[in-house]
Amino acid sequence: MTAPVVKAVASRDNPLLVRLRKLGRDPVAYRKLGELWIEGDHLCRAFLQRGGVPLQAVISEAGWASPLRELAQEAPAVAVLPAALMGGVSTLESPAPIGFVVPWIGAIQLHPDAATVVLDRLQDAGNVGTILRSASAFGFTQVVALKGTAGLWSPKVLRAGMGAHFGLSLVEGVEAAALGSLSIPMLATSSYATQAIHEVALPWPCAWVLGHEGEGVSAALQVRCSLTLRIPQPGGEESLNVGAAAAVCLYESARQRLSR
Repeated sequence: MTAPVVKAVASRDNPLLVRLRKLGRDPVAYRKLGELWIEGDHLCRAFLQRGGVPLQAVISEAGWASPLRELAQEAPAVAVLPAALMGGVSTLESPAPIGFVVPWIGAIQLHPDAATVVLDRLQDAGNVGTILRSASAFGFTQVVALKGTAGLWSPKVLRAGMGAHFGLSLVEGVEAAALGSLSIPMLATSSYATQAIHEVALPWPCAWVLGHEGEGVSAALQVRCSLTLRIPQPGGEESLNVGAAAAVCLYESARQRLSR
């Protein structure tokens, strides 16, 4: 591998740092700039393990003097920053000593027959990232975010996703009508459903539809689902957090699939 170009950065007005601050503070800046800012060695390694090629590594002076130097050298260019400047571009309470600038792949097409999770106007970035992790863990390969859902590649969703992004096909900003191109059955949950999730033979592949934290799945989308099922809650709670409900649904799909 060709040795990277290493440059020390000493000014907060450096164009690279200006760009990183924009990527960190604007949750949808990636759509305008075509880049992502991923922080921490875990996310950086996850990106590389999926075959990603970073555009730039950004590392603190202390990180450059540590074994993280080898990770930074996977990028063609490396910016070495004093701790204060690293803290200024970080979106973390405790700034990570290393991050990558990576290309955003842009808008992609919906795959009609892929095992899918549909996000209907989910607002909380932590929930969205958690659901991406569950999707990846349980064998779902596509996540489709309808308009009104938090940006799938925003910094908070990236952190919560813990690297799941790089193994999924992510389609965002979709109108509900576009789901008509799915060739697989859509499933949803409701506390009013008569059948419990474990009492039904779940189709595979399928598309689980997960709704807004307060309103749930929209009525227009609910009627398009071939199955609406209940998650039993013997403890008596009225409802589950959408991230927890997603994990239950996706696990049950995986469990049934593996047991057949």
